[in-house]
Amino acid sequence: MKASLLNYPFELVAPMAALGSVLLLPLGPLLIPRTYICFLLVYFTVFLYTQVSHLFKFYITATKMKKNIRAWNQRSVTEEEEGDKINNVNVNKNSTRERITSTDQDLEDMETSLKLYDDSHFIHAFIVPNYAEPEALLRDTIKRIANHKNAQTNYVIILAMEAAELNHEAKANSLTEYFKDSFLHFIVTAHPADIPGEARGKGSNVSFAARHGCAQMIQHGIDRRRVVITVSDSDSSIPELYVKEVEKSFTQAEDPYFLLFAPPIFFSRNCFDVPAAVRMTDITWSAMVMSSLSNSRGLAFPCSTYSLSMVLAERVGYWDTDADAVGEDMHMMLKCFFKTDGLARCCPIFVPINLTNVQSDGYFSSMNARFVQAKRHYNGVADLAYTLRNAFGVKDTIDAGHVFASKKTSIYAAPNFWLDKLVISIKVMEAHLIPVTSGWLMFAAVPLMQFILFPPSSFSAFVQPEDNPILTSEFYSNLWNVVRVITVLLPFPLFGTLAVYEVLHRVVDRELYHKSHTRTWRNMFDYISLPVAAWAFLTIPSTIASIKRLYKTNNEYIVAEKFFDEE
Repeated sequence: MKASLLNYPFELVAPMAALGSVLLLPLGPLLIPRTYICFLLVYFTVFLYTQVSHLFKFYITATKMKKNIRAWNQRSVTEEEEGDKINNVNVNKNSTRERITSTDQDLEDMETSLKLYDDSHFIHAFIVPNYAEPEALLRDTIKRIANHKNAQTNYVIILAMEAAELNHEAKANSLTEYFKDSFLHFIVTAHPADIPGEARGKGSNVSFAARHGCAQMIQHGIDRRRVVITVSDSDSSIPELYVKEVEKSFTQAEDPYFLLFAPPIFFSRNCFDVPAAVRMTDITWSAMVMSSLSNSRGLAFPCSTYSLSMVLAERVGYWDTDADAVGEDMHMMLKCFFKTDGLARCCPIFVPINLTNVQSDGYFSSMNARFVQAKRHYNGVADLAYTLRNAFGVKDTIDAGHVFASKKTSIYAAPNFWLDKLVISIKVMEAHLIPVTSGWLMFAAVPLMQFILFPPSSFSAFVQPEDNPILTSEFYSNLWNVVRVITVLLPFPLFGTLAVYEVLHRVVDRELYHKSHTRTWRNMFDYISLPVAAWAFLTIPSTIASIKRLYKTNNEYIVAEKFFDEE
């Protein structure tokens, strides 16, 4: 009980930040103008610094993504050429003995190199959680995985259904029949809706599917050390290059059983069928995810789709299922980090996962669907209290998941664990407090303070001239001028990010997905919708989610609507 009381203040950080941002707009200039000017200077300076840093990190991520894509394409061309050479050798094998002797060695070398590429030591288990998703969308998502070279020998699909969905059995049986010969195993799980203590959502579904799917794989004789679990969304288009890069990183890592493998997210499947504001929201969302991946300490967060070993999942007790774990992707990284005393790290995989924009049957209904999705996403603000509580709070009990099978994890912690806890806490605060504060302060702080301190008419004066620090103090007058200059500079890092993204989007569409249609100069008009997108899908939903932390409620299990026409 005492520990719970000591931890409770961490629950107030998010709602206080949300309420404080709104209240400061009118009350700051009226009650504490001097302090408010200093606060705005510090806030805007820190914000500008972080945005410039994110721009450089995003550029690094984009460069590595393009490099990986082009190397993959070059390797594919080389393999085709080698295959042609092998075929030519077989056609001409009745030539002279001298030629047979020389080409047989070339044939053996080429076959060996191709075999190393085709064969895989790993078993990849793809968890596809879904609830009320179109069957055509699920079929298309799984079909893209089935097209990988090693799907029949090394891939396991775990179709994570929700028992509460009407006719989920029929959908699962239809997909099982369709893919019965496409994978090593096709496992179907149905997550019950009435498990005590669980909050309904992707996290609880994934946890149920992972536990039961892993148990079935072990029953089939699969070594848990070979299993890499990939959690996806129902609309995740996972290219084969991603799987190969995960295997490469896993093989080269010093201790791969403490890694979560995180790719960038990309929205290109139906991006031209949705409103510009929806499109721009997802573009900026994916850019933020990409920039976070280029982190030298490995303290980053996966989003939507990611991979980890079965060994690590078992060590930390699989996925959490309570209401504080609603943001299952970030929460799983945080859980692994704290449960391994800072040994767990995020390993970036610079291969984009293509997702579907939220889409409904009309312009305004699509906007509303994106707003509903944004509110659900920002419920992940619960991770802020979870992070602060585990980093600086008092633990109520010792979690059973903290007991590991490995001696290394039970004896040693990361050498800079306290520093890492501070860094990861700052990153989580940035992820959740910037959205809930920046919209109010960036758009309204300076204009509203200008209006309050310098009203257009003396009859509407809120502050007497002698109480106006900008008029009575040269120091505060200079600070105020600096604040105004910084606010002019604030959008420029975003403009730079979008410029880098435009080039990246074309490369990914044309060179990885081989699309004939991609973004053009006409899409520059999308940027006009940025203010609407920022307020409707960032500031307001994050503020609602933060204030709701004052009275935790059980949210209804709602998924974002997606249209999908199966060709």
